[in-house]
Amino acid sequence: MATASYDLTKIRNLGIIAHIDAGKTTTTEHVLYYAGATHRLGAVDAGTTETDYDEQEKKRGITIYSACIPFAWRDCTINLIDTPGHVDFTAEVERSLRVLDGCIVVFDAQKGVEAQSETVWRQANKYNVPRLVFVNKMDVVGADFANVLQEIQERLEGQPVAITIPIGSGSVKDSPTPFRGIVDLLEMQALYYDAEDKGKAFRAAPIPPEMASEVQEWRDRLFDHLSRHDDQDRLTSAYLEGRPVAVEAIRQVLREQTLRGQLQPVFCGSGREHIGIQPLLDAVTWYLPSPLDRPPVTGTNPRKPDKEEKRKPDPKEPFCGLVFKVVADPHGELFYLRIYSGTPKANSRVWNPGHDAKELVSKLYHIHADPNNREELSQAYAGDIVAMIGLKETITGDTLCETQHPILLEPIHFAEAVVSRSIEPESSSDKQRLIDTLNLLKREDPTFEWRVDPETGQTLMSGMGVLHLEIKQHRMERDFRLQVRVGKPRVSFRETLRRPVEVEGECIRQAGTAGLFAKVTVAFEPFIPTRGEMPIHVNSRLKPDMLLPAYVTAAEHGIKGALQSGELGYPVINVQATLIKGQMDQEMSNDVAFQAAGADAVNKALKDNFVLLEPVMRLEVTVPEEYLGPVTADLNARRAEIEQLFTRGKLRVIEAIVPLARMFDYSDKVRSLSQGRAGWTMEPHAYRPAPEETLRGLLGTGDLE
Repeated sequence: MATASYDLTKIRNLGIIAHIDAGKTTTTEHVLYYAGATHRLGAVDAGTTETDYDEQEKKRGITIYSACIPFAWRDCTINLIDTPGHVDFTAEVERSLRVLDGCIVVFDAQKGVEAQSETVWRQANKYNVPRLVFVNKMDVVGADFANVLQEIQERLEGQPVAITIPIGSGSVKDSPTPFRGIVDLLEMQALYYDAEDKGKAFRAAPIPPEMASEVQEWRDRLFDHLSRHDDQDRLTSAYLEGRPVAVEAIRQVLREQTLRGQLQPVFCGSGREHIGIQPLLDAVTWYLPSPLDRPPVTGTNPRKPDKEEKRKPDPKEPFCGLVFKVVADPHGELFYLRIYSGTPKANSRVWNPGHDAKELVSKLYHIHADPNNREELSQAYAGDIVAMIGLKETITGDTLCETQHPILLEPIHFAEAVVSRSIEPESSSDKQRLIDTLNLLKREDPTFEWRVDPETGQTLMSGMGVLHLEIKQHRMERDFRLQVRVGKPRVSFRETLRRPVEVEGECIRQAGTAGLFAKVTVAFEPFIPTRGEMPIHVNSRLKPDMLLPAYVTAAEHGIKGALQSGELGYPVINVQATLIKGQMDQEMSNDVAFQAAGADAVNKALKDNFVLLEPVMRLEVTVPEEYLGPVTADLNARRAEIEQLFTRGKLRVIEAIVPLARMFDYSDKVRSLSQGRAGWTMEPHAYRPAPEETLRGLLGTGDLE
């Protein structure tokens, strides 16, 4: 595509996010089918969807990896990313939302706002991503469109505004007025979809007479919301006076308010019944932002950290992009890049300022879901999402730019791993292959970690949940042909500082005429990071002439390194360290000495002054009323703090905070207590002080996981 014909106003970088089983992938499949990007309509249960390309996704019927597919609708090019709904893979949502311009949030019409719905909504808020809402599954028993909007408003503090409403709800066999179509509140017409044609064909018809008053009420709500921010009076007076209001004028105001986050247009339908998808696609082009509608990306100059740099979404600006995903492969790695400015070319060199490394971009691609389905490009333009190969030093969250025009963007911050398992190769000759494979998997997934336990010598891998680690094990065995044995799931503990302390770290060693000398005084204090903030802060209040800048940096590195392993060997979090004094010797001081002095300060600060932290989870259980008592009693026995108990349809919902250590057998237990009728979801919430008996158990057994 030539630059002259490249119209940024016609680009949409779109994500689809939701709680697991809300119908996100089915919605994506219909979007691609109606847009002509696929020639058949796949099904999740059959493992034939376009975006769930991985063997484990097909087998389990869930999305595990975010998948990107470019396609055209109306006059726009849409880069669509389908993301996982399972909490173990929330990092895929995090990194996708960081680089997207807009998103569709899918809700289950029966279940409304669920636990992971709240998580993805917060993630979208974090990056100020404008969004549409799609209320799916209007054909299921208990579907309640109005209730979903109310829950979005109350639980998510959203501003949902209906653009289409359902005609009926529920299925033909369960409801006297089943879901059979939608009403467009702007065009004021009913839309009915042809099931024989899988919803591709649809017809407009007059609104059913029995719905006239209901439709008018919804339309009044729409204009009431639009008028709150209609400062130029393009709609309000005309509507109140009964004069006709042009649909294009309504769409223009809707677009402006959606981009400002003042409302979220709401659509409804059913993927299973093939209803309501085309208006949602139209809305993507009408209401969601192009790259030009988003503010310029900001960062710092890596050579002058105090200087702010900005890049406009313009192909003529200096190149700048963010690597938001790495796909590890035995034959090489694929790097997904959001281009914020400039025009990167294949066979060109770029600079990674975070690692101070020049990288070769061998090839550029558009990826169609499966990384093996690639369309090679000679160059790409600002606003696009592409993949590249050839990079050596780059990892997820790194900035790429031009050497002559440096910029360092804010990296992507991810949640801490909460579950660990020991892992070893079936054959001792594969030990090095296991290490190489673990390193590759860590490069592609920032929430996956591994380490060697210093006391037991075991290799431990850590992740966001049991399923997360199971998927990694399958990848090792399938993609890397590496047979491994894994242990039972264990909690990944953390440590933190009990009370503020000021210590002097030192490194004084004399060996003949040579030696090492370094002293630093460091103030350590607990701190609570805000959402998305790094759990460790290290800074300096040293006078400029007290230590050489290189020695200050070395001491900071020593502190950060030592905080990776506390008194019990766990990473230390929620600590701020400030260098306040330093002493050096012209002959014996060097970087190594100050790095050792920084580490010594950490060891002294934590000595008899640490708190063991355990991961606690946010749990949501849905259960029939008759099983509420036994399920609640079981949660109390697991040290759960029940925060809320409410009714959703015919089910009771329990929201609680519970230690992860008590939850590994919960699936079997809750199934037994409810005769298989309860459902539950769990996501990481925070790290909290562990009970004394947990600490005594660790110290008594020497078990460090």
